[in-house]
Amino acid sequence: MSDQNHHEKARTIGLLGAISIGIGGMVGGGIFAVLGEAVSLANGATAIAFLFAGIVALLTSYSYAKLSVKFQSQGGTVTFVDKAFNHNLLSGSMNLLLWLSYLVTISLYAVAFSSYAQTFFKGDSGIELNAWLLNHLFISFAILLPLAINLVSASFVGKSETIIVVIKVALLIIVIAASASFVDVERLSYEYWESPLSIVIAGMIIFVAYEGFELIANASEDIKNPNKNLPRAFYGSVILVVVLYVLIALITVGTVPESELITAKDYALAVAAKPALGSFGFILVSIAALLATFSAINATIYGNSRLAYILAIKGELPKIMDSEKRNIPFMGAILTAVFSLTIANTISLEEIAIIGSASFLLVFFIVNIAAYRLRHQINANKFIVLLASIVSFGALAVLLVNTYQKNPNAIIVFICFILASVMFEALYGILVRKHLFHRPYDGMR
Repeated sequence: MSDQNHHEKARTIGLLGAISIGIGGMVGGGIFAVLGEAVSLANGATAIAFLFAGIVALLTSYSYAKLSVKFQSQGGTVTFVDKAFNHNLLSGSMNLLLWLSYLVTISLYAVAFSSYAQTFFKGDSGIELNAWLLNHLFISFAILLPLAINLVSASFVGKSETIIVVIKVALLIIVIAASASFVDVERLSYEYWESPLSIVIAGMIIFVAYEGFELIANASEDIKNPNKNLPRAFYGSVILVVVLYVLIALITVGTVPESELITAKDYALAVAAKPALGSFGFILVSIAALLATFSAINATIYGNSRLAYILAIKGELPKIMDSEKRNIPFMGAILTAVFSLTIANTISLEEIAIIGSASFLLVFFIVNIAAYRLRHQINANKFIVLLASIVSFGALAVLLVNTYQKNPNAIIVFICFILASVMFEALYGILVRKHLFHRPYDGMR
């Protein structure tokens, strides 16, 4: 308790601020990027797919809430894994996998940004080469400009984020409210549902749209009255976003024929605004998507460069990444952008969504296991954390088995991510850091 009091003066984030961090993290580019994927797999049951993925997120948020109250640290997930498993090959590999997972989400947002940006350039005169060039130009622009903003002024990221969260959520609510009377309930009927397995698979592929709630843990040191506000922020943000996503799914499937949604899969949400709001709605959602994906990339580069900085301080990444200029982790930001550019420009949207969802399901499964191991310390209900562990593992298994059958390329990339994390920690962590540089793992500095 004394440690908590020690931090009390510095605490500046209230309950609403904490909830907005969670909502901002989730309603980033995810919903704009993966809605079309969900419709193509679940059809009339798209809302059920979002609900199922939301239940997995809500169960995992219980583990995060309990761990965040006990271990308040900007390290968030990294700290929880280290506390549960001490520092070993597993925790070191998981920490690096988390960093790689954020690279995938930046890539997902950049591809979504490009898809919506291209809607302003669609015309009869466009040729295939132009489309290809535009796609890669917009993807690269969507990463390089936020990188420049991060390198020039980190404070701008924080100041702009809250405003953008309010704007994008408000625009989505406007679309939902305007479209409600246009819903054809027949399109939501059971006969239009895909098989139960397809619905679950759809939920797991789009799970990446829920991953942002864990960012609340990174801000736990700054949240007022953490014992009460941290759990409320986790549960409140996840429940609000589940409701928002389910309503968006109902509006999308209920107002637009499936064939149209599949044709415009990469910008499905803009198409969903057309029945009620016409071309104005299409443009409004496209602008909202550009704003949301851009701000999500901005915030994720900001967060991931700091995660790299924390891992470098702990000795898990090379020392070059623990240097700062004007309170900005320079090398962390640059490397985050370089790797994200590579992924976004070489892998398809569906594969990025699968790899992102699988990576976070694996990270969340490990965090749920961590909560189970520490259940006495964090005063957690063992049945809830055990259920969260089983559900997150089951969801990951379903996603991987289905992906192996339909898109083995995505599985190969995902396995490469895991192997890269393990091999890097084994080779750099044990051989280079420990024996050559004599840099023992020393926890947070």
